[in-house]
Amino acid sequence: MRRILHIIGSLPHTGTVKQLLLLTQGLAVRGFDVHVASLDSGGTAVGDFCAAGIPVTQLGRRWPIDPIAFLRFERLLFQLRPDCVHTWDFDAGIHGRIAARMGGVRHFIAGHHRLIRCTGKLAWFIERRLAPMTDRLIVSSSCVREWYTQHGLPADKLLVIAPGMPEAPASDRSRTELLDELKLPRDARLIGVVGTLAPENRVNDLIWAADLLRVLHGNLRVLIIGDGPLRAQLREYARLASDLQHIQFLGDRSDTWQIMPHLDVLWNARENVSLAGSILEAMAAGVPVVASDTPFNRELVVENKTGYLIPLGTRAGRAARARLTDRILTDPDLATRLSAAARRRVAEHFRLEQMVQRHCELYGI
Repeated sequence: MRRILHIIGSLPHTGTVKQLLLLTQGLAVRGFDVHVASLDSGGTAVGDFCAAGIPVTQLGRRWPIDPIAFLRFERLLFQLRPDCVHTWDFDAGIHGRIAARMGGVRHFIAGHHRLIRCTGKLAWFIERRLAPMTDRLIVSSSCVREWYTQHGLPADKLLVIAPGMPEAPASDRSRTELLDELKLPRDARLIGVVGTLAPENRVNDLIWAADLLRVLHGNLRVLIIGDGPLRAQLREYARLASDLQHIQFLGDRSDTWQIMPHLDVLWNARENVSLAGSILEAMAAGVPVVASDTPFNRELVVENKTGYLIPLGTRAGRAARARLTDRILTDPDLATRLSAAARRRVAEHFRLEQMVQRHCELYGI
């Protein structure tokens, strides 16, 4: 039985963490001995791993470079003696490779799922120096592969493994029950926004577009699912630009999968930083997507077939978002076509079984 230790910076409810959870569950079913360690303590998704029977160790990092957390990691490596260490972000990749080399781990895989624009020259220098001791550098899209190649990482070690999404489960609550729980009118049209409330997700653009759209749809309700450093600022912006009746902040939730099937549309205004897991979840549930036109989103959404892509961060883009969403809300046949095409695209190009199988083959280094 091969033992795999996965290392990640932290465990909030994000798309990357969801992929880690899905992968570790799939590996466990296939007979791998899987363990997860996070550099930081806490994290809203820790309970999801525990519920799935995946052991989690939190190293309690207090600073970007924490010798005590590093020693805890060394101790964990000595206890587990994994066959392979697989990291999931930039910080974990640097800490993990140094500790794994000192601990005598034979195989190391580093995952990169975002474009890291703010990292200094020293960090890139370290990343390039650590590349030779890495068996494979896993990226989730061609965008990330190109980015890291441009920064000097060896192209022959960069491997694209697309994210995987299971068939969307049926919600265990009806739409009526959800509306009653959220104290919404029975005829509400629901638009979902899922993600961290951080600048890169440009939620303020979505609030502006919602104010335009509610002129046409007084029963419009925008459900913002997620938390982050901009929550208070965005609530105030929503109160001034629209109101907190039409725009509701639901916070970080572990039951997004129960809400997703009842959405009429998913909105995404993310900058070009990474693949948005919420888009894949929505498409798997048959929810039409109106997203920002970025290279990442183009890998997920097929324009005019599974949803719409609009210019990022412009006044014209906000107006286009409102106009295209109105088209979906008022044309049931269009909504049905987009829904069916979205489900097919996930089933054909982002199957969970394929993602897990490619990692199984990788761990047989």
